[in-house]
Amino acid sequence: MTGSLMEILEFGVMEASAPCRIDLGGTLDISTFYYPLRHLSPCTFNIAINLRTSVKLMPLKKNVVRISSRGFESAEYPVDKAPFNHPLGLMFAVAAYFRAENVHIIIDSSSPPRSALGGSSSAAVALVAAFSNAFAKRGGDALAKDETAILAHALEESVAGVPCGLQDQLAAAYGGINTWRWQRECKEPLFNKETILPGVEHKSLKNNILLAYCGMPHESKNINSRWVEGFLSGNNRDLWAEIIECTDRFGSLFKNRKFNEAAEVMNRETAIRARMTPDVLDDMGKRLVNAAMENGCGARFTGAGGGGCVWALGEADKINRLGSIWSSILTTLKDACLLDFGIDSKGLEVIG
Repeated sequence: MTGSLMEILEFGVMEASAPCRIDLGGTLDISTFYYPLRHLSPCTFNIAINLRTSVKLMPLKKNVVRISSRGFESAEYPVDKAPFNHPLGLMFAVAAYFRAENVHIIIDSSSPPRSALGGSSSAAVALVAAFSNAFAKRGGDALAKDETAILAHALEESVAGVPCGLQDQLAAAYGGINTWRWQRECKEPLFNKETILPGVEHKSLKNNILLAYCGMPHESKNINSRWVEGFLSGNNRDLWAEIIECTDRFGSLFKNRKFNEAAEVMNRETAIRARMTPDVLDDMGKRLVNAAMENGCGARFTGAGGGGCVWALGEADKINRLGSIWSSILTTLKDACLLDFGIDSKGLEVIG
């Protein structure tokens, strides 16, 4: 398989890319939560954004896997000795699954490193797809989108050391604006995709959403672990029930473009999270969320918070006003800024 991969890539490199996401109702995509809470129909809302992560597979005449990624020091190891607890460990784990050597993996992300936009998951989805499509050239079929997302999630959870949700991989694979409903019965699929708005309507939302990078990278393991530990201990079950209610209602309001009401629900969900873990918002995040609320908009951290990004939703006139206010607030911290983005309707793309 190793030799054939190098031969395949010598005839042309394999490339794939997948989008990041903004979200509401995360954590409910972890089986620790959605199985015990299945009677409440847990769900997660997310929007794929066109800050994409791209991977490229190139032949390497050396019996190692080499990985180069912006923001990280390049590394190379034999596939059987690659450390999965390395900063690029997830990518090495994907390569190990496919028994890939003699390959140089080049990763390029248009999102800030550790921005809580699901960049590592989108990279994993793109890399799984790139390897799958490369080996399909030897015969057989490449993995479908759902298979790609599920495999990328399984590999991420296997090396993360903490339970991981599935929403990031699904947004990366499918793109668009969706509410994901999690498995309720053992014979059901792992997820059900509910499209909130079709792709033809995505551009019209440009003036209703803001996204800001708070200037500090996030560390999701700590907050996620505390949520999981608290839930396992029997704490805050009533709050998680409220989060499910908020998420379901938010998706319905968003679908009907009732952004004022959706903003109120968004702020309620953010407040519940902050009650459980006050540091889910760093100082910059708190300033941005407070400004959004004062101006009639909703705001929430992305992913598991603790730094990274905050996004806002509201009517166009309110978002326009908030954009100027956020810009002024963000100038007080180096690297903090508004991010220019659009909604990604395509999802996973493979070239090669």
